[in-house]
Amino acid sequence: MNYSFFKVKNDREVVRSRRVFLRKSGLGLAAAGLLIAGCADDDMTGLNGDDAVDLGSGDFGVLNYAYALEQLEAAFYAQVLQGSYYASANAEERQIMEDLEAHERAHREFFAAAIATVGTPIPALEVDFSSIDFGSRSSVLSTAQAFEDLGVSAYNGAGRLLQNADYLLVAGKIVSVEARHAAAIRSINAPSDPTAFASDMIIDANGLDLARTPAEVLSIASAFIATPINASNLPG
Repeated sequence: MNYSFFKVKNDREVVRSRRVFLRKSGLGLAAAGLLIAGCADDDMTGLNGDDAVDLGSGDFGVLNYAYALEQLEAAFYAQVLQGSYYASANAEERQIMEDLEAHERAHREFFAAAIATVGTPIPALEVDFSSIDFGSRSSVLSTAQAFEDLGVSAYNGAGRLLQNADYLLVAGKIVSVEARHAAAIRSINAPSDPTAFASDMIIDANGLDLARTPAEVLSIASAFIATPINASNLPG
């Protein structure tokens, strides 16, 4: 029996499943955007006296906070693609990076459009990726994993801050996509590590995804965001 044939076939099915998995997970966000237009908020944002971008307060501030993180992720994957991928990227990895770039770009544009219906979204942020070697597989994949894990923990931590149930529903839909991204990156970053998907770096003692406060998340993200951000009006 030709076992190599079945291995090749199974490997192709895994690749195909990952692609379908990622592409389908990005569907429905445009429709979800209709939910955000339901409630208005008078909080405005912009640059304060210290030239820092003020996220605002309440639900509006949380939405701008999410928008800031999506800007960071979208900019990262755009840079990965702009550099013709990292050295030795295979077809599967290229496809995953393309899917993730498309999703994060959709998230960014989704928040920009949705927030604009209820107030003034924060401006485009300046990013600093000077510490990332975009030609290195390990550098790109480790950064992607860190960003996706950070995004999941950020949405998990921000959920308790939202008062509007519609906003919470949208956040829940997006965090599920971010978690799929994190799993996809892990599948190519550490395929032989059985603990990669459930280590204590991402799962707590109660079997739950880690959750971080906005202050914790922005402290980590500040290494890659050159624009100062004022999140003092957000709890935690």
